This record gives sequence, C-alpha cells and structure tokens, in this order.
Amino acid sequence: MSPIRTAALGLLTAGLFTLGGQPAPGLAAEPRPATGNPVELTSGFYVDPNSNPAAYVKQHPGETEIKAKIADQAGGRWFGNGSGDITAAVTSYTTAADRADKLPILVAYNIPGRDCGGHSGGGAGSPAAYRDWIAKFADGIGNRPAVVVIEPDALAQLDCMPENQRRVRIELLKYAANQIANKNPNTWAYMDGGNTNWIEAGEMARRLRLVDVGKIRGFALNVSNYYTTEQSVTKGNAIRTALGGGTQFVVDTSRNGNGSNGEWCNPAGRKLGVPSQVGGGADLLLWLKVPGDSDGDCGIGKGIPAGTFSAALAKRLISGT
Repeated sequence: MSPIRTAALGLLTAGLFTLGGQPAPGLAAEPRPATGNPVELTSGFYVDPNSNPAAYVKQHPGETEIKAKIADQAGGRWFGNGSGDITAAVTSYTTAADRADKLPILVAYNIPGRDCGGHSGGGAGSPAAYRDWIAKFADGIGNRPAVVVIEPDALAQLDCMPENQRRVRIELLKYAANQIANKNPNTWAYMDGGNTNWIEAGEMARRLRLVDVGKIRGFALNVSNYYTTEQSVTKGNAIRTALGGGTQFVVDTSRNGNGSNGEWCNPAGRKLGVPSQVGGGADLLLWLKVPGDSDGDCGIGKGIPAGTFSAALAKRLISGT
C-alpha cells in the first residue's frame, strides 16, 4: 500500500543555525548566479506562511503550541492539479522565498494515475498534460534556489500499474528529471525512492537509473511515512551503493519521531521528527509531509479527508500520543 495518501498542496540546523523566515515585501530579488548549490545561496529554509497549519493558527491565535511547533517550522509546499496556473504558483512561491533569502522546499505531485486511485488519487489527465505541467513547473523556478522532491510514490507504485503503463510512467518521470536538470541550475531535485520497508534497494536503484536520477541531485525516502531517520539512512546508503555511489538522498522527518508501528494512514502514537536541516546522516532532513494534514479518512483521522489539516492530529504529533 502507498505510504503517501495525501493531497496536501498547501502548504539549517545541523548545529550551525536555526532556519525560518518570511518574505520581505517590496524587495526585488537579485538575479542568482548559477552555482548549483541552493544551500550556499540562501540563509536557511523557507517557512511557508500560507501552509495549512499557518492558516489555522491565524484563525486561532490561541493555538500557540501548534504555531511554535509546526506552523513556524520550515516544510514542503505540495503542487499538483489543484494549484491552478502552475508557472504562476511556483514563480510566486519561489520568488517570495528568494526575497527572504530562504530556500523553499517544493513537492511536485501530479503524475497521471497518482496514488493508484487511493486516498490521494488524481494527477494530470494524460501523459501530454503532465509533460506540459512539469515543464511549466520548472519554468516557475527558473534560476531561483529551490529543493524539489519529484512525485512521491510514483516509482514505488509501478507494481500496481498494468505492464503497458509502466513504461509511460518511467518516461514521464525521466522527462521531469530532465526538465529540472536543464532549466533549474540552482535546484537540488530528488526523485522519490519509496521508504525503508517497501522496494528492495537494488530494485529501487534500477528504477532510479531508468528515470535519469544521475542528472539530478538524488532521491528521497520516507515521504509522508514514519520510519526512523536511522532506518531511512540505512536504506538510503544501500540504494546509493547499488547506484555506484555519488548520488545524494533526503529523508522526510516530519512525523518520524517515534518511528513506525507498521501502519501508514494516520496511525496513533506518532511524533514530530527533527526540523528541516542540512546533514543528519543524509544530504538533507526535511519536513515534506505537512504535520497535521490527514493521510485520509482512516486511523485516528477517521472522517478527515486527505490533505485536510486537523488540530487534533497536529496535537497528537506534538505530544507523541
């Protein structure tokens, strides 16, 4: 089963400095040199001022714990078929981050047949529509610094697709990797590589090669899942070895503070993990899933649709209950 099941579209420490920040209105962003290293071009990760948790605390100013522990932390903004004009949406987001001298984290989540029709089903209506969408997504980033995770679950879910559709998906993911590699010189992009207990390392390395992972920064693990950072780093290193080394990886730490109990859909007893940072055993540790956003109508989130923020879910992640 998929570990994502999220329609979330809303949405450094490493012992060096704390990250965050808001856009500085009225300041024009300077053109960026093409250094290829977005971390060096910025002064920390961008905190999404319009994430679902941020919107909630604006409406409920008394929720200071959710504000401090979740809304004020840097995390991912998800983009998909509900994002409207994708070039405009991505341009607006990355420009706001650039004006604040912060590094935005974007998740591209619009592959046709997304989530194999599960809680977060949807995506672009055709391969041609997806190519157009991801090309415009890359256009929206341009030269501005960014971190991008490409299509959570898409490679790991090849097994749920008919044989004749797998090659199409591989070609679309390859196209996505090449669009970002060719258009976004200051972006570190990571193709999703599943999680610790899903696809065997050698097989995932084979799939990553098929989609030109060598042309981007690397791959992502544990997106919207709960496996510990240690488990994910072990799996990431195994995939790297199978790829021949050199490729980097990131780990989603948004909800892995208590590890996994084997369930993926709003399980009880999970906890926030370490905030977004450089290093920590991987290239980056990132809050990719938005804490408090439901995985779907399931588990302790029964009745809460995928991608919908719940204060109750958020508070349980804070307390670890």
